[in-house]
Amino acid sequence: MDAKRSSRDDLAALVADPGGRIFDLPEYAAVGMAGGVFAPLELAETIPLPQGSELFVLPDRVPLLYHRERKRLEAVPTHPEAPDTPLVPVAAFNSPGVVATWAPAYREREGARTLPLFCYGAVGWGGGRFRAAAVRVDWEPRQDLRRMPLAAVRAGVRRLRRILPRNRLRQHLETCALLYGCPAGKNFFLGRYEAPLPTAVSCNARCLGCLSYQPEGEIPCTQERIRFTPRPEEIAAVALAHIERAPRPIVSFGQGCEGEPLTAARVIAPAIRRIREKTTRGTIHLNTNASLPRALASLCAAGLDSIRVSANSLRPACYEAYFRPRGYRFRDVLQSIDLALTRGLYVAINYLNAPGFTDTDSEFKALCRFLRRHPVQMIQWRNLNYDPLRYREAMAAVARPEIPFGMRALLAAVRREFPELKFGYFNPPREKWRERGPDPR
Repeated sequence: MDAKRSSRDDLAALVADPGGRIFDLPEYAAVGMAGGVFAPLELAETIPLPQGSELFVLPDRVPLLYHRERKRLEAVPTHPEAPDTPLVPVAAFNSPGVVATWAPAYREREGARTLPLFCYGAVGWGGGRFRAAAVRVDWEPRQDLRRMPLAAVRAGVRRLRRILPRNRLRQHLETCALLYGCPAGKNFFLGRYEAPLPTAVSCNARCLGCLSYQPEGEIPCTQERIRFTPRPEEIAAVALAHIERAPRPIVSFGQGCEGEPLTAARVIAPAIRRIREKTTRGTIHLNTNASLPRALASLCAAGLDSIRVSANSLRPACYEAYFRPRGYRFRDVLQSIDLALTRGLYVAINYLNAPGFTDTDSEFKALCRFLRRHPVQMIQWRNLNYDPLRYREAMAAVARPEIPFGMRALLAAVRREFPELKFGYFNPPREKWRERGPDPR
């Protein structure tokens, strides 16, 4: 292990004891990890921990910290002043709209279990506050939990029960909003932004970080997958209830609580036609792996407005190592993107980022080649919710590891190469398609 040298402007390290109590170790600087690179976190390259973020402790792991006086990276398994107190690393799960630039530095203990499906960002203490190694890419408060009072959500639930008393999709969204705390579900009942339309019970990929299906059982799912296929009339009724009420409304297929929506195109296409028979208002959107071009063509013909295609990499081997497709290949994804662009849809890439992999030369070049050949309108910079070391191992099995040049540098380089490309995090309504948006900071 090697680390870049520290400076006076680094952050104090954060650790936790077995009881989950988080505290700083002033003699140590917090360290970020990106692939095989370790560096003390600098004040200038961090931001105050965003509102709505959470701090996690990482069991079965030993913190790697930078000793400020000895000027070296050290594993710190126990408290320096209380050797009988074991320590574990601390990570930040940043709120939506914020991309992690470093993972926390740690070493796994023997027998360490795979971490749950969250993004683990580096965090430290400086200037009297928690600070995250991150950059903000979207300023819209769409998923700001402070704007989602439970009383208002429950009032919206009662209102939609009266309007759609026997609608099974509405019932499912109640569970999403009230049990799982899904921000998209809450926004539906609050009558604003984007309403989710989960539909697909199955998927044709086996993503390492699938939020709703982990058949091996080692990793717990963070969401329960929908267990029924709504009828077209149920889908359209939910969508229209939202479109009629929300300003600049979006309704979207392809949620964390379902499989791949293109596998349910047989019900989605007639649902879209029903919506468009009633109104031209609103944006009908699809979050997808873009695996089935013919199915996508049927949705385009029905009146689909925009799509967001998920990708962890624009290199076929790396893409397929993460998505583990069944019955399709990466070339089918590219065919679907070209189809959507030809049909005039607004196309975004849901780019799943992991410091140490995404910010390498080969990934950057692959992204640039893709953007030149397939001129999508937007990149949604998203954090990959997966164990950082396990993801590194999965990618190393199919591509040679490289020295990263940094997530902040990557964002700046993509902006220089493609100045008209929109950066963001959320699906934009049609009214905002022409906006480039502010630069990340």
